[in-house]
Amino acid sequence: MGGGTPGDGDPLSPLSILLLVVLLQLLDGFVEFLRKRGLRSNEEFQLRQEIEQLLKEAGKLSMPSTFAQVVKLKRAAAAKEKELSKRHEEYSKEKKWSYDMFARALLVLKVILYAGLIWHFWGVPVAAVPQHLLQPFGRFLSCRSGDAVTGQIMVGIIPWLLLATQVSKFLCQKLSIFFFMIKS
Repeated sequence: MGGGTPGDGDPLSPLSILLLVVLLQLLDGFVEFLRKRGLRSNEEFQLRQEIEQLLKEAGKLSMPSTFAQVVKLKRAAAAKEKELSKRHEEYSKEKKWSYDMFARALLVLKVILYAGLIWHFWGVPVAAVPQHLLQPFGRFLSCRSGDAVTGQIMVGIIPWLLLATQVSKFLCQKLSIFFFMIKS
């Protein structure tokens, strides 16, 4: 089917497979972060500043003779807020579409990559790991083969991908918590 045993010069070592899965998981997390956070356009930023400025000016005017001017400023601010919400809605629809498209493309890339790795390593062990490190899951992770002399268990590609995916999700979760703590 293809593939090679660990250590026969194959560029797809267990560590490189793990790093590839971690990279894909980081990209997935980044897309999700951008989707949640949302990107603000320059126009939105300028409109927000203009609204704040109008409201500050209206707050400074507190005399009865300036009542008409205050109402005019507040109306202008309300009109800008309406424009801001309209632009925000349009912008968020556009960005949501692009995030969804990128997320779908990333999912297709993951499926193709995983299928390619499974095809490449089908029936061939990806890694040889000491038996004591895999207790009590050694039988589940093994390709039903091992080396009795060295006590190594041969790990197949599907269990390795499952393990790599879970480890990468855990690492990405810890990294996001770490960056969140630094940001605050």
